Amino acid sequence: MESALLSASRFTTALHKREVVDGPVAVRKLQSSFYGKEINSHALFTRNFKKINLTVTSVMRKKLIKKETVVPDPDYRIPIVLLGLSGGLFYVENLPAAVPIGLLGLLLLFQTTRVRFVFDDEALEVKVGEQLEESGENVFVGGKNRWKYSSFVNWELWWPNFPILVYFKEKQTKPEGQIHFFPVIFNGKQLYDAMVERCGPSKTSGPK
Repeated sequence: MESALLSASRFTTALHKREVVDGPVAVRKLQSSFYGKEINSHALFTRNFKKINLTVTSVMRKKLIKKETVVPDPDYRIPIVLLGLSGGLFYVENLPAAVPIGLLGLLLLFQTTRVRFVFDDEALEVKVGEQLEESGENVFVGGKNRWKYSSFVNWELWWPNFPILVYFKEKQTKPEGQIHFFPVIFNGKQLYDAMVERCGPSKTSGPK
């Protein structure tokens, strides 16, 4: 009987010691596991926040960075060719052809000295003079001589090696689309590069 009570007492003491020793360890393990999840969750939140912050910063930076304004240089080749052709026709006494061609050459010569295509951050605008003043209303179709790139449907430059006409169609003037033709009295390569960059590539033309 005494032996049985002694054994029971030892078992109880051992169980109590195990609870005392293992208890805090178990609590520490639980706390360690809990805090580990908390730390991981915090790290995940921090990473996601950084990604969002970087994305927002990138978008804002793109909006703040504006494209440089491009103004192609004047090119006098077309008016000079027309005036030369007119002089040749005068020489052979073909006045009916020489007069209109000569007048057209003089008009384009005058326009070359004053008209400029201005490619700013959002639109193509026709301006006049060295101070790039506004050209006013379009005398043919009305409205301001300024068209946003987003309204362009298509455009072409004829002909690539010696560009004579630039054509484009836009939906800003009217919803069904408005066609414009301009003589290329500007540097053809600069004009083409600006049109490609701001309005998208042309499929069939471009200086070589």
